[in-house]
Amino acid sequence: MSERRPPRPGQGRGQPPRQDGPSRPWGDRAERPRSAGQSDRSQSGERPARPRSAEPADRGDRPWAERAPRGATPTRARDLPPRGRPAAESPEWPASEPGVETAAPRGPRELRLYGLNAVHAVFAKRPDAIRKLYLTESRIPALKPLLAWCVAHRVGYRVVEDADLEKLSASAHHEGVVADVLRAEPESLSTWLRDLPAGPQLAIWLDGVGNPHNLGAILRSAAHFGVSAVLLPKHSPLALSGAAARVAEGGAEHVPMVRLGRTDNALAQLRGAGFTLAATVVKGGRDVFATELPQRVVYVVGAEGEGMDRELAAACDLQVSIPGTGAVESLNVASATAVLLAAWRARQREP
Repeated sequence: MSERRPPRPGQGRGQPPRQDGPSRPWGDRAERPRSAGQSDRSQSGERPARPRSAEPADRGDRPWAERAPRGATPTRARDLPPRGRPAAESPEWPASEPGVETAAPRGPRELRLYGLNAVHAVFAKRPDAIRKLYLTESRIPALKPLLAWCVAHRVGYRVVEDADLEKLSASAHHEGVVADVLRAEPESLSTWLRDLPAGPQLAIWLDGVGNPHNLGAILRSAAHFGVSAVLLPKHSPLALSGAAARVAEGGAEHVPMVRLGRTDNALAQLRGAGFTLAATVVKGGRDVFATELPQRVVYVVGAEGEGMDRELAAACDLQVSIPGTGAVESLNVASATAVLLAAWRARQREP
């Protein structure tokens, strides 16, 4: 006589066997937190009613409904795993809870961008870096090409409310769109110099600059004046943030960041590539408007207040200053950088 096995918990007569694995194609997902005493099923085998969540309601039959722009094929982003990504990199879409960031956990290689020009720029330069997109309904016309691309490449997007974007971006200046993208990793100095074209080149060495709004303004000016790269010291914690990218207005995608090695080696490599290093100081430097600037220059810019490292300033080939009335001590570091870049650009146009 064969042995009969007892039924599994929650499996009665006439009930289908319970599935052990996930039934959706998004791979393994973190379980939704349960309240004390709550189980998957009740004693009768029936699934208990799910309590109302704090998810922002969308217009439709289900919350957070994904919408396709007119003319595009409607799709549900959560039913389509991103192409070429393992399940472990496809976390469940976030719930919106008061006082808690509504973002799904992001890996160290992901960056949350916000601002229309910042998102347009990453779509134009690195569309494959886009992982998720959130937008308000009013931004659908402006982002229609991006939404169609998301549908074609199985990248999830959601139409949400303005308040949800404020939580996602932790800013009121999101401009109606937020995107999770892969971060562009800094190049090494050797790689950057190897691929650098011949002729006039301008770079910025940031020594101690840490304010994200200053970084964003510097990147915007750098893109405007054709700067080849922003150089970061070996141990600098400075990195592109969502706030910096928004202030840069797309400039962050046009100016690569380069991570330096030891200072003495970096100076030698730059000089070997024909660069002159110009330390920018508040007082005591040459008038940047009256000084002959070579075709290849690296402006070494220090932080406000502390300024740049004195040893680094002394190791540069020349020191330059921006003359003024003296009514204020100096310019903001981002404003000063824009003036310095314009001065170099004007010198290159002289016959």
